[in-house]
Amino acid sequence: MKLTAEISMYPLKDNYLDPIKWFIGRVDSYANIERKTNAMATQVCGEYADVMAMLATEMEAAHEQWGKAVFVVKFISGELNLSHSE
Repeated sequence: MKLTAEISMYPLKDNYLDPIKWFIGRVDSYANIERKTNAMATQVCGEYADVMAMLATEMEAAHEQWGKAVFVVKFISGELNLSHSE
C-alpha cells in the first residue's frame, strides 16, 4: 500500500535552516521514496512501510544530531501526485 506524508520540521534553535536542510538531504538518500519540498513543508510518497521506517529513522537521527525539534506530519493513504498544482 502506498502512503503520502507531509512533514514540517521546527528545530528549536536560532539557526533553524541547517537542521532542515540536513533532514531533507537525508530523506533524499532513500531511492524508493519520492520527495517534493516547498516553502512550507516536505511531501514524501512511497510504500507505507518504507515511509514509516524512514520517518522513524530520520526523526530519531535529527533529534540526536540537532537536539529538540518539533515534527508535524500529516498522512494520507495512497499515492498523490506531488507535482500537482492549480
